[in-house]
Amino acid sequence: MMIFTMVSVYILYGQTKGRKMKRILLTGASGFIGKNIKETLNSKYDIWSPSSQELDLKDTECVEAYLKQHSFDVILHAANCNDTRNSISAYDVLNGNLRMFFNLERCSHYYGKMIYFGSGAEYDRSNNIPNMSEDYFDTSVPKDAYGLSKYIMAKACLNQKNIYELCLFGVYGKYEEWERRFISNAICRALKGMDITLHKNVYFDYLWVDDLIKIISFFIEKDNLRYKRYNVCRGEKVDLYSLAVQVKKTLDSECSILVGEPGWKREYTADNNRMLNEMNGLSFTKLEVTIAELCEYYKEHLSEIVPEKFIFFLICISNISVVIQHKQIRIPVIAFHT
Repeated sequence: MMIFTMVSVYILYGQTKGRKMKRILLTGASGFIGKNIKETLNSKYDIWSPSSQELDLKDTECVEAYLKQHSFDVILHAANCNDTRNSISAYDVLNGNLRMFFNLERCSHYYGKMIYFGSGAEYDRSNNIPNMSEDYFDTSVPKDAYGLSKYIMAKACLNQKNIYELCLFGVYGKYEEWERRFISNAICRALKGMDITLHKNVYFDYLWVDDLIKIISFFIEKDNLRYKRYNVCRGEKVDLYSLAVQVKKTLDSECSILVGEPGWKREYTADNNRMLNEMNGLSFTKLEVTIAELCEYYKEHLSEIVPEKFIFFLICISNISVVIQHKQIRIPVIAFHT
């Protein structure tokens, strides 16, 4: 009798617990952000992450049938078409991103809410200003296909009551494209005994992926959000050269830091006050701590890093002077090979 009672309680508890867990559809679970979401939040939520073979997001009828059948509380739309690792046409970027998004958007009555990941590119990279606020959106239409796709999605989001955008800028962490994403790229180069290289210095607003997951979890739980779009970033700018110096310091590396072109690119930073006010503040992980953690991760996966995949530079050293964080320093410059 005691055994039966314990089993019954266990079953009832499991069923109750199951009902309380939000059912979430995660798209793009094999990508950088999707992989981190699934790994971190899988025990907190009932996460469904079908492969593209199981759910083709570009197939309108397939998407509608899937959403109608499963009644998700939240959709986290992290699937993305970009020409970073795989060379695809501008048309495929635009068509892929919009087709996936609108196949989900048109079925908004089948789920509680959708949170999708936008990009600072939707503000138009050629028209960026420092510390862009959400109100700066739509002052310019992006000229590139990727930015245009995110711009169109953001415009549509404003007209849907249960779709929200988390607009990302520089997110970094494990599983990202170490071949080209600067912080991971710099760490991997240094670990392989190579020089750290960058095309041209620029200020970024970088966000540690674990901090992003905390933000995502908040937005999953929060009802009655005050806005439709939120800039998601740290709210502090840092230049690439200073990041390279931090990588060298963390690894105690003797590698050089080579810059392809003098001067500064257009700043890529944003105002995150809307997000912080919604969340009543957030404590971000210190930059030094995150870089140290990422260094340890790549040490454990060093055999997976293939130097031939790094961005290639032709070396032709000269010297210039620039100001980094109010200090005059000299940076070796190399000719950039595209």
